[in-house]
Amino acid sequence: MSEGPPKMPEGMTKLEYILLAEELGMQAEGLPFPGIDANAYAKMKADEANPDPNYPDTTTSIDERVRRLHEHGMNVVLGKNPESGNVYILPRDSDDIEKDGLFPKHLNVQSGMDPRLMKLIEASKKPLLKNLIVLPAEHKIKPSFQKKDIISPTEY
Repeated sequence: MSEGPPKMPEGMTKLEYILLAEELGMQAEGLPFPGIDANAYAKMKADEANPDPNYPDTTTSIDERVRRLHEHGMNVVLGKNPESGNVYILPRDSDDIEKDGLFPKHLNVQSGMDPRLMKLIEASKKPLLKNLIVLPAEHKIKPSFQKKDIISPTEY
């Protein structure tokens, strides 16, 4: 009895995650804010109530960030080292990752939202697969990505 062809692992590679975040970040009009996960909000509120004395006033309050995200919409941005895979959600009126950033995993998933954003949020809640991606030969890879992160179509 045949088991069929081997299945590709489920999930998203780090490079696929980065490329999806880049694609979402290119939207000039930004994205509507779907709201913040209740557990993430509660944890951030608790962290605000007991701030680390070594880092006073390093972030904008979560209530202020949520207000701005609802009011202005949001942008998806990569961190200072894009190849690290750090992706942030910022209010459209900010470019300050450290003070205003949230992670995609903090966002709610809603019906009717951009399916790419939904995919990014879901992927951010799971471990990313490593060193497994197939890109078309014509794809232009940024020099910051290492060769070991790519499998060309002829190698699989």
